[in-house]
Amino acid sequence: MTNLTSLTISAARDGLKKKQFTALELTDAYLAAMEKARVLNAYILETPEKAREMAKASDARLAAGQCGALEGIPLGIKDLFATEGVHTQACSHVLDGFKPQYESTVSANLWRDGAVMLGKLNMDEFAMGSSNETSYYGNVINPWKRTNSNAALVPGGSSGGSAAAVAAHICAAATATDTGGSIRQPAAFTGTVGIKPTYGRCSRWGIVAFASSLDQAGPIARDVRDAAIMLKSMASVDPKDTTSVDLPVPDYEAAIGRPIKGLRVGIPKEYRVDGMPAEIDALWSKGAEWLKAQGAEIVEISLPHTKYALPAYYIVAPAEASSNLARYDGVRYGLRVPGDDIVDMYENSRAAGFGREVQRRILIGTYVLSAGYYDAYYVRAQKVRTLIKNDFDKAWDKVDVVLTPATPSPAFAPGEITDPVQMYLNDIFTVTVNMAGLPGIAVPAGLSADGLPLGLQLIGKPFGEETLFQAAAAIEAAAGGYTAPQWW
Repeated sequence: MTNLTSLTISAARDGLKKKQFTALELTDAYLAAMEKARVLNAYILETPEKAREMAKASDARLAAGQCGALEGIPLGIKDLFATEGVHTQACSHVLDGFKPQYESTVSANLWRDGAVMLGKLNMDEFAMGSSNETSYYGNVINPWKRTNSNAALVPGGSSGGSAAAVAAHICAAATATDTGGSIRQPAAFTGTVGIKPTYGRCSRWGIVAFASSLDQAGPIARDVRDAAIMLKSMASVDPKDTTSVDLPVPDYEAAIGRPIKGLRVGIPKEYRVDGMPAEIDALWSKGAEWLKAQGAEIVEISLPHTKYALPAYYIVAPAEASSNLARYDGVRYGLRVPGDDIVDMYENSRAAGFGREVQRRILIGTYVLSAGYYDAYYVRAQKVRTLIKNDFDKAWDKVDVVLTPATPSPAFAPGEITDPVQMYLNDIFTVTVNMAGLPGIAVPAGLSADGLPLGLQLIGKPFGEETLFQAAAAIEAAAGGYTAPQWW
């Protein structure tokens, strides 16, 4: 029998329909692979009993000819998504012991379509990080290593567990979230495909909030087709989330393989930042050449307010985080550290429960929202956000998609970046997408000089995910696939 964990979602879906193997056999193969790959620390909780129960239910439906879009497909779920009766703690000590009595809308959509839950995936605490080094449960290890080196590398963040698990073939695909690049950056670091859809395309209900106007759920998968299949199931309007949009969800998979002749691809000159590594610049040029060779038109564009995106993001996101995380006070659920009075208990619980990066962002957010600084920082950052969106609105008159690098470098080693500002620069190519509420996809496009994955990013018009999948598939076809060599 074929190594079942090597199958993409589309291949596994076909094999299940043809009865070449059962959903239970597929699930058992993943559970065995997860056990061997625990050194990666991708999962913080494995749910084998639940997975086998769900797989058996899928086999019954398959036998009855009742096949959902993801019937029998084993998935990993980022710890930010509420899963009924199952550990949901955003990888934070402050949420110790929390098991919600409800299901997030996104995960409920996946279970409706027949998917199987393998467990909860590691992440940066409260999704705050670019390397998956801030998790209360420890670092995630990237399945990739530099050529001729055994040194561990980070998988990116905050969805590092999701990206590492997909790259290591210990789930068929995974849910993830993106506030400033947390789907696309780890996808680029691990040779996987990650799409952050348009704000409002997926419900945020049941997802632990970081920055409510920026957060958006999306998938990380092995190839563009699998990402399209996943997003089709994840996306929906939701009366419980008033920011979700009541628009039909297209058949994204149908966009795969469509010719891109005549597609206008924008190259923003402002993304050629100082100090960009030569191999990143060369990959960007190669990506444009691949698209041009397939009939696309390459157009240079200007997005003049790009340079303000990162500083504006690191005002807006911490401000919203400061507000969202105020609810974790040790009173109703999660960690409680006793004190002399209720204020002392609040302070003790939050000091012990939040990690350093989360505390840093709460402090920044509280500062920029404080009297005397609100107008100077937060209001001004929101005005910059509007200017960034206006830049893209003007660009859409000239182009259909925008092509940029996904990250300024390949994966780095844990502890290699200790300066918070330097760490924040990992999001330099991705934050504009969140600030403008646009869709963006990262697709593997090459290897660095050290043999590590490098990704390209495509940015689309609002609710233009079909065009992104179409263009990303064209890049994927030109670049070929990249699979992490197994060493664990």
